[in-house]
Amino acid sequence: MSASTASAANPATSRLVPYITSRAGERPDLLLSLRIQHGPDGHLQLGYWNELKADRDLRGVLWGRCSQTIGADGLPTGRPRWRMVHPSRQRECMQQLRCQVCAHSARPRHGVIFLAGPGEVRPQEAVVRTAQPPVCPQHARTAAEHCPHLDGRPTVFLAQSAPLYGVIGTPYQYSDDGLQALSATDEALPYGHPDLRWFLASQMVRRLRAYTVITLDDL
Repeated sequence: MSASTASAANPATSRLVPYITSRAGERPDLLLSLRIQHGPDGHLQLGYWNELKADRDLRGVLWGRCSQTIGADGLPTGRPRWRMVHPSRQRECMQQLRCQVCAHSARPRHGVIFLAGPGEVRPQEAVVRTAQPPVCPQHARTAAEHCPHLDGRPTVFLAQSAPLYGVIGTPYQYSDDGLQALSATDEALPYGHPDLRWFLASQMVRRLRAYTVITLDDL
């Protein structure tokens, strides 16, 4: 998606729909599309039968495929599914530090803005991780109001350093019965973990390493 992409309003409600929001008609790929293959190191790993370069992120982790309903303007279209996030668009915004609402660059001069839901993280903790892509100053309030996860009362982080940490998704195992999905959790698996070879990612996570806690009114 190019940097000129902007979010679109939902015709039914006139609400601005965040770019990462899943839309009706967007469906994940079938389990049958997955297979066991040998990785670059010769070890077995999870893969796709017709795997493409874009199926893996910059760290080589396999991502779940999901169709996209894109309009003539190049933007997602269809009824928004407000509590669901599209994995490819979440990955795009998180990896490239683009605003989760408009998909423009979210790199203002003084730091990158990340929002966390009430009780999700404790700013006083030494390690703060988030799967929420950043927001630009213009759309911080929009994200806070429209994202059910943020509940209109987010903790606002202005981050000077936020390196990639890992991914959230679904682990798989291979047995005599074939490939089987195991129970997914919201815990992120860090990049470099050996279990990632049997993992299908759905959300990218960053670690906020240097930040200041501010309010929406400070933006």
